[in-house]
Amino acid sequence: MQIRTDHGMSLTADHRDGDFLRTSSGTGAHLLLPLLLAGALALAGCGKKDRPIPLAAETQMTTIGVNSYLWRAALETVQFMPLAQVDSTGGVIIGDWYQNPAVPNERVKVTVAILDGALRADAVQVSASRQTYDSGRWIEAPVRAGTVQRLEEVILERARGMRQAALANR
Repeated sequence: MQIRTDHGMSLTADHRDGDFLRTSSGTGAHLLLPLLLAGALALAGCGKKDRPIPLAAETQMTTIGVNSYLWRAALETVQFMPLAQVDSTGGVIIGDWYQNPAVPNERVKVTVAILDGALRADAVQVSASRQTYDSGRWIEAPVRAGTVQRLEEVILERARGMRQAALANR
């Protein structure tokens, strides 16, 4: 049997030694035929486009640098306050001072960091600062207990809801 390569070389199978190929110049290369066949078989499966995506992969990060569900949920959660900096690649949202009109002598500042590409509870971290206005100046004050944890919970709940809605719409 003769096989002609793209480079014009002629390969001939030696029937006395089934896996031994000879080139037209007479030199041999052991296992060339099995390697060619293995390569052809490996490439035969490359065109398959409808492979299922595992659910775990759907919770991973997308084109932004962090988990997209956590990122969108964090943005929605802090949308009530002005934002000083938003970095989707690094996963950081830094809010500017927000003053509730109902409580004019108090202001808060929130920072949200998305730490991972996975949708997990430890992938979101919130920090907050609070100040009160007294005698013409802003003074640092403690953040109310549970505020940071509650913000983290709200972000996680929204992110999980977004993911469930995305899966339901498939």
